[in-house]
Amino acid sequence: MAEDNQSIRVEIYDQAYNLRGTDPEYIEKLAAMVDARMRAISQHASTVDALRVAVLAALNLADEYCQLQHRYEGVAGDYDSRASELGSALETAMEEALAERRCG
Repeated sequence: MAEDNQSIRVEIYDQAYNLRGTDPEYIEKLAAMVDARMRAISQHASTVDALRVAVLAALNLADEYCQLQHRYEGVAGDYDSRASELGSALETAMEEALAERRCG
């Protein structure tokens, strides 16, 4: 049975939020990542508006997510291709071994 959602208080960019979830450590980790990204962006952005900083951080995180997803899909495709090649090679080797046993 899943644990009940609990309220977790986090602080992101000097604002307190009460979030609900089953894994407080994970939620705190996510909040810390968002806070760090917003602070990094605010140091380099020409705006101090928290909403704009949040949008820029969201775009930055979305870009990172898309890049990782693209890399994952490439790795998954390479894995599938290699697994297919190995499966074909194994099938060929088994057929050859069986043919040798029948003949020999």
